[in-house]
Amino acid sequence: MSASRRELEGSATIDGEFDVIASPNDRIDRRTGKHGGAIAQEFPQVFEHRFGSTTLQTRPERVVTLTFSGQDHYLAVGVTPVGTRDWYGDFPFAAWPWAQDALGDGQPVLFKDISYEQIAALEPDVIEGLGSGMTEEQYAELSKIAPTIAAEAQYTDYSTPWAVRARTIGRIVGEADKADAIVSALEQRFADVAASHPDWAGMEAAVAFNVTEFGVYHSIDTRAQILGQLGFKTPAAIDAAGEPDAFWVPLSEEQMALLDTDLVVWIVGAGDPARIAGMPMRDHLEAARQGREVVADFPLSGAFSFATPLSLNYMLDRLVPLIEVAVDGDPATVVETSREAGLLD
Repeated sequence: MSASRRELEGSATIDGEFDVIASPNDRIDRRTGKHGGAIAQEFPQVFEHRFGSTTLQTRPERVVTLTFSGQDHYLAVGVTPVGTRDWYGDFPFAAWPWAQDALGDGQPVLFKDISYEQIAALEPDVIEGLGSGMTEEQYAELSKIAPTIAAEAQYTDYSTPWAVRARTIGRIVGEADKADAIVSALEQRFADVAASHPDWAGMEAAVAFNVTEFGVYHSIDTRAQILGQLGFKTPAAIDAAGEPDAFWVPLSEEQMALLDTDLVVWIVGAGDPARIAGMPMRDHLEAARQGREVVADFPLSGAFSFATPLSLNYMLDRLVPLIEVAVDGDPATVVETSREAGLLD
């Protein structure tokens, strides 16, 4: 796993436009992850993935998710995993601000890395790793513990679109209809934002970072995919740099010109924005001189990078107004997060 997946990437309430919390009729024990309501779909369910095929004979009650940000997808449909990957952020039970209401009094066991012993101790009915970077060797070992579901073969590590993850996870826990309704509502919101900003269609955008190292995301990464839903596209030159199956490419400062696009979104995460402001070659970017940079601060970076039904409304509420200012064609208008990060000094 690359350093950026671990290290890239506040407190607030969710301002989203729809409620993704499960209805009271679902009666899910948030401490155990067990379901008490009626089954929403029939089992068995078959899942094809890069390492073969996995069949769930019955609706699982105890779920372990290895996906970075996977807990959000389960919480969105009213299920609390018994174990979840703790990516970063240091929030209790790995619940960021947008997920805390959905978690309620749930207390999933957290782990940073894939530990067979720790996972086995949770006695899971299913192990899901759609966005985990799971290897075939790990899959084989995990499958000895419980039925294990990896990413679909058509996707590289960490490139499974958020909507695919959400719908697949909904099907895993017998909540396919609920997941589909949530995804459809959120996709409509993306479409509405794009329709209200027709000038964004075809604009080039780069999503970059300089946390422990300097790099930019390829178009297969979920962050670039999300900007794509708003009309932006990743320049071909960025996709041509680095390994084609990688979700990001490391850059030297001499390659800074790759970021000279209509919009640059800087992912700060838990890093120091001074690392961005202090890059000498950045001063040569037309995007910097014209004020077309948006700094995604700690909570916004998290929402953007998590890319879940719970985080994306939070992200849209905050990112869209910043983009509007950045690409308004007037260098005199100030992107507030860029000013706060010292990029305008």
